[in-house]
Amino acid sequence: MAASVAVIDDDKILGEIILNHKKQHSIILMPMIDKLLKSLEMDISEMDCMACSSGPGSFTGLRIGASTCKGLCHGAGKPIIGIPTLDAIAYNTVDVNGIVCPMIDALRNNVYTAFYRWERDSLTKIEDYMIVSVDELIKKLLLYNENIVFSGDGMLIHKEKLAGAFKNTAMFAPPHVSMPRASSVAALALKRFKMGSIDNYLNFAPFYLRKSQAERDLEKRTGGVSDGTGMRS
Repeated sequence: MAASVAVIDDDKILGEIILNHKKQHSIILMPMIDKLLKSLEMDISEMDCMACSSGPGSFTGLRIGASTCKGLCHGAGKPIIGIPTLDAIAYNTVDVNGIVCPMIDALRNNVYTAFYRWERDSLTKIEDYMIVSVDELIKKLLLYNENIVFSGDGMLIHKEKLAGAFKNTAMFAPPHVSMPRASSVAALALKRFKMGSIDNYLNFAPFYLRKSQAERDLEKRTGGVSDGTGMRS
């Protein structure tokens, strides 16, 4: 649901706009970028690089974000950096003693998730990106026997069930740090940029963790297997 744009300069957030209202990213994203740059009296050519959320998440939302960012990079001759959505959500939650578990709703009682841990000033992923049922997620987390901070729209949907399963060990992130924020995407991208790690906008594509509904419907109709273009294996 959230659409977000930001400009950062080293450790300073120069500006950020977040709309968390309707799924109309194709209409509002470019005007949001234009408004932010005009407010900052900056031009897209002044950016050293551009970053976008690379997935997993909404197929349509990811494609809109990626195609917009790729187009801007092509026009301005700038590099692109893709940051996993779950990394960005987890990065919102700082200095946590225990496991950070961002959750993105994947429908049908499933969530996209990964597990993280803060080690001093570094966010470390301890369980890779996955799509699991909420019941399976609970089983995995119970094995750790630690405090857990939940965040993301998947947390909001399954909060009651999570609270019942973990009782005194569950913590739930407040709204302002529980959604993907462009400033977090930018901050993580800046770390990569300073290390010389960038992506090529010509072949950059989001990863989805599963096939789209259209691909699944096609397989049912044809009895074949889609090539899953854009999927992460």
